[in-house]
Amino acid sequence: MPEGDTVFRTARNLHRAFAGRQLTASDLRLPQLATTDLTGAMVVESVSRGKHLLLRLQLPADGRAMSLHSHLGMDGSWRVYAVGERWRARSRHLIRVVLRTADAVAVGYELQQVMLVATEDEKHLTAHLGPDLLGADWDPAEAVRRLSRRTGTIADALRDQRNLAGIGNVYCAELLFLRGLWPWTPVPQVTDLSALVTLAKRLLEANRTRPMRTTTGVMRRGQDSYVYGRAGAPCRRCGTLIRRDDQGERVTYWCPHCQPEP
Repeated sequence: MPEGDTVFRTARNLHRAFAGRQLTASDLRLPQLATTDLTGAMVVESVSRGKHLLLRLQLPADGRAMSLHSHLGMDGSWRVYAVGERWRARSRHLIRVVLRTADAVAVGYELQQVMLVATEDEKHLTAHLGPDLLGADWDPAEAVRRLSRRTGTIADALRDQRNLAGIGNVYCAELLFLRGLWPWTPVPQVTDLSALVTLAKRLLEANRTRPMRTTTGVMRRGQDSYVYGRAGAPCRRCGTLIRRDDQGERVTYWCPHCQPEP
């Protein structure tokens, strides 16, 4: 599931393969961009902002600075291939964007949102975001301040990108387990928001360059999380069965013993 670390790593991979290179072809398979041709555009850089990915371009005709914005949502991904390499990641009918240079191909699968905007207008897409856990704007005091203004549950507050950018269902569940917090604890009852924010930063930093995300420190599938994705399995600490709650796209996992209701 794409979260801040995934988008950061994706942006870095795209930057390495495309920055400073000219697009030789583009295929935008979305109704609103179906007639857009980015051939000849120079790729300036690729950056992430929370869960948003921005590929900044300079158009060949007039030198305008434009940004191809994408949001990975729940299932989206970008893959970079060498020219001539077989596209292995997913079925072709899931492809939304294809960008080519002389020596690389970037393929965007199941992207939730794709927009082409003037680079100076990026702020309209990201201005609402809180401090980015993996960004240059990271400010733990501001993240704590924003969280402390909330009155709802701590799980909802952590996943609200207006408070701090980069946390989704996975990190939310793992953070709350590690801090021993019941997911539905009202934010005003959380005694140490600063420790929670510090741990969030540490976890995302540790995973931003790893090929596989882990919150347990174990790089083996099935042992890489404490509670996320483990409903019905025994808690790694106490043996109590992990529980799961679904609310649309928001999925919560927790241990009733290690994270007791206040």
